[in-house]
Amino acid sequence: MSSSPSSSCAAPLSSSLRTQLFNPFPNRFISSARFYQPRSSKCEMSRRGFALKGGIVASGVSVMGSSLITEPAQGVERLEFKPDGYNFWTWRGHRIHYVVQGEGFPIVLIHGFGASAFHWRYNIPELAKKYKVYAIDLLGFGWSDKALIEYDAMVWRDQVVDFLKEIVKEPAVVVGNSLGGFTALVAAAGLPEQVVGVALLNSAGQFGNANSKSNESEETLLQKAIVKPLKEIFQRIVLGFLFWQAKQPARIESVLKSVYINSSNVDDYLVESITRPAADPNAGEVYYRLMTRFMLNQSKYTLDGVLSGLSCPLLLLWGDLDPWVGPAKANRIKEFYPKTSLVNLKAGHCPHDEVPELANKALLDWLSGLTLEASPQSL
Repeated sequence: MSSSPSSSCAAPLSSSLRTQLFNPFPNRFISSARFYQPRSSKCEMSRRGFALKGGIVASGVSVMGSSLITEPAQGVERLEFKPDGYNFWTWRGHRIHYVVQGEGFPIVLIHGFGASAFHWRYNIPELAKKYKVYAIDLLGFGWSDKALIEYDAMVWRDQVVDFLKEIVKEPAVVVGNSLGGFTALVAAAGLPEQVVGVALLNSAGQFGNANSKSNESEETLLQKAIVKPLKEIFQRIVLGFLFWQAKQPARIESVLKSVYINSSNVDDYLVESITRPAADPNAGEVYYRLMTRFMLNQSKYTLDGVLSGLSCPLLLLWGDLDPWVGPAKANRIKEFYPKTSLVNLKAGHCPHDEVPELANKALLDWLSGLTLEASPQSL
């Protein structure tokens, strides 16, 4: 396993394909952010094929029904971009990248599909003024190894749980965007004695359908011997092309600009944080595995199932202009889980990067109301 910094998928899926592949997690697993100066790239695929469109939409913000409209943040302190990454931790034989700054009660940030710890570039410096902030790259993404394994939501849950136990070593609050949001939820449910609060920003995941029935049936000899192999060959050809197309800087910038209302948020920093990991030799294979196995095998993990096992306070920081995961989902989560606080932001899928000053303020206000007591010793 290569230990050089890199990350896998740098793109999200498009409409029809999204419905197919992200059905269980209808909220896109993608994140974006700002960069140095613009280049151009659009991870978009045609609507019919495996289209990869990723990004965010943003604008002002409104908190809890009030209208707090502002321009996207300017002059907000930004995390320094380091091409070689910050810190590394070995987990199950793989190098895992993470950033840590500040002192105080621990806050763990988890990025979305296709992103990395650098997607929290405008949040880490601000939060670190009062808390000890960690931002981790999930296995297969960012500067973490591109492990050739069978990806599953529980792999990332185990990674975050072990990170909390081995690196953080004390009670903490976990915060996640998109795929990182669902990962934060399952990690919190799996480690209730250490996770004292969860914040979700346009989280992935869907509620279960009580009326749905399994259509699984035994594969025939013809399916096993001919149909399945041919299908895999076709998928490899199509997804191989899509991955090559999706990782081009021009395509990435183009996609980001199509989902950022204010295109000034799309800069070289953001593009570089996506293209650099995609250059890893194993990135294409990881992408293939995510698209054909992970994305199509998520129906067993539902929001209601995970929320039923949660016990700590929950904050929803929701970008109401998200083209993939609208406010209706946040409202449903709040209705289902009584310990929920909801803050609506006039932003897209990644409000923490679109309107960081508003997202930071809302998160800090919520944190200040929690009873947070850092343990002086390791758990």
